[in-house]
Amino acid sequence: MGDPWIALSYLVAGVLLYGLIGYVLDRWWGTSFMVAVGIVAGAVFGVVHTWIRFRALEVRNAERAKPEQQ
Repeated sequence: MGDPWIALSYLVAGVLLYGLIGYVLDRWWGTSFMVAVGIVAGAVFGVVHTWIRFRALEVRNAERAKPEQQ
């Protein structure tokens, strides 16, 4: 099992980072929708990153639990 705080931090960091990027793009391009796009993209990337991280941890733990074959 992984630490749930790590998963939460990936989600929050993704939303904040991509939301900030969307805000900067909104200011630069003079639009008003890139913040929303950035927030959604950050949430999606946070979920994907969390899934990849914990899937790798699961695979590593499964390999350790297997008895070695000779």
